Amino acid sequence: MNVLVVICHPRRESLTGTLADAFVEGLDKAGHTAEIADLYAENFDPLVRPADEPDYDDPTKVYSPEVRTEMARIERNDAIAMFFPVWWWSVPAMLKGWIDRVWNHGWAYGWEGEKVSLPVDKTLMVALAGSPREDYEKRGFDKAMDVQLRIGITNYCGIADARIETFYDTLNKDAPFDDMIERAHTLGSRFAK
Repeated sequence: MNVLVVICHPRRESLTGTLADAFVEGLDKAGHTAEIADLYAENFDPLVRPADEPDYDDPTKVYSPEVRTEMARIERNDAIAMFFPVWWWSVPAMLKGWIDRVWNHGWAYGWEGEKVSLPVDKTLMVALAGSPREDYEKRGFDKAMDVQLRIGITNYCGIADARIETFYDTLNKDAPFDDMIERAHTLGSRFAK
């Protein structure tokens, strides 16, 4: 399996980047390949400009060269795994902009004689939450993120095999970081099962 691993954090050496690296090592150990998309390092522009604004009257719209390059990168892969910190109970603006611009109408969703869907078999969102699990569960943030991200984005784009894996309490200096790294490695090694 070929997996596009999207990393969205301003610092590549962050825990987000470390967990993405462990995931890639797990993929490699299981015989799969990873293509890395580091949105910050690549200076991806998350702003939707007119060239990439969805045109619901024209499902065959040709998007900008930058977006077509990202679409081709997705098409080279069988799955997408996204690694990001949770900011305001969602993905960072950079990742949301990547989804807004690239997962576009007529290519990732919509109707063109038949339903159009994102051309991958599965997605995984790996969210790094600064607060403990209990805070998310008490306030329903975990359920809200699931509805917004898994159901509202990936399922809407036709990916039934989609899930969110949340790492909690990541801002706690006493958190079990070695366990988190091992968990990310295991996610990679079992991703295609």
